[in-house]
Amino acid sequence: MSISGPSQVARNVASSLNKAPNPALAKVAQQFEAVFVRQMMATMRQAKLADDVFGSSSTESFQEMADAKTADNLAALGRFGIAKLIEQQFQARGVGK
Repeated sequence: MSISGPSQVARNVASSLNKAPNPALAKVAQQFEAVFVRQMMATMRQAKLADDVFGSSSTESFQEMADAKTADNLAALGRFGIAKLIEQQFQARGVGK
């Protein structure tokens, strides 16, 4: 068992970035990012600052659907960078070849 130093980790990451991207891995990583963002948005919605005047179960269902679509769109843009990091981690370990 060898211990990797920072330079070895940097070489591993650099070599994984030079490999051809795996579209299936990219898709799964993007889906994970969407789930993460969706959970984050749900948690933010739970922090209600005031009573909802128009609140109902149908309004909550609509908000959940809108949040899911928003999370999917944000993940597709890749602005959070979570999917890219997941791809790099798995590629460095040789997963998804």
